[in-house]
Amino acid sequence: MSHAPTAAPADAEAGNWVDRFAPPRARPFLRLMRADRPIGTWLLLLPCWQGLALAFGRGEGDWRSALWLALLCAVGAVVMRGAGCAYNDIVDKDFDAKVARTALRPIPSGQITLKAAWGFLVALTLVGFVVLLQFNSYTVVLGVASLALVAAYPFMKRITWWPQAFLGLAFNWGALVGYAALAGRVDPAAFALYASGVFWTLGYDTIYAHQDKEDDALIGVKSSARRLGASTKSALYVFYGATVAFLALAGALANFHAGYFASLALPAAHFFVQVRRVDTDDSASCLKVFKSNRDAGFLALAALLLGAALA
Repeated sequence: MSHAPTAAPADAEAGNWVDRFAPPRARPFLRLMRADRPIGTWLLLLPCWQGLALAFGRGEGDWRSALWLALLCAVGAVVMRGAGCAYNDIVDKDFDAKVARTALRPIPSGQITLKAAWGFLVALTLVGFVVLLQFNSYTVVLGVASLALVAAYPFMKRITWWPQAFLGLAFNWGALVGYAALAGRVDPAAFALYASGVFWTLGYDTIYAHQDKEDDALIGVKSSARRLGASTKSALYVFYGATVAFLALAGALANFHAGYFASLALPAAHFFVQVRRVDTDDSASCLKVFKSNRDAGFLALAALLLGAALA
């Protein structure tokens, strides 16, 4: 590892646990896996838990199995989110060096060598594979299949204006994994939940991408934020509206109680407030609203758990 200064990236919160408690030698690697920014782990984990809740609501498994699988999903989300971030930073090291928000990430700033980053990525992936092997065989195959999406994602910003949609396909695969882990298969209701997550990610990651739109324009990186421009807020209503609609469809396909559909008013209201509040020309506003999607994800999870309880 390089002896370069271990300054934190510009988008890391001041006083995060990595800066306060982690040993100095470990900090660059923890930053590489974004341990100092847990929001991404939540956004990867919540679809897994939502898939579990949907399957449980359909009478699959028992609560002990569901809790054990939820714990495995949590460990897997931490590890695989870290692996995904490491891979993304390896691929994007040249782009990251040219963007103010990312220039101090461990690889472009010289805190970690490329060789060390690859080694760390392999280690995280192996741990993730061990976790995956704890699931049923159907889920193992399903989980391995997601690697194609993960591998392709960093290159999407080079070839399409909609890398955020591709991120949605990769980031919400956990909805299918969580469902299959309990049910041993994937049903139409699970695919509806997956579609809901794809539109959710398209919304929140478009907001996130507005932080970098000026730098992205200079270096030629494409994004939905650049594509939509001043039309972003109108598009967000469509994306988040589709999120709620597919959540409703998932419940309908699962024959959930009417109380489930009424409870979707809470995530719907959260999304509406997000769009009203976000200032796409203010990076701080974009980051704050983006992070609020952890709460939106929990509201959707709560609705699914209610649906399961009333089923």
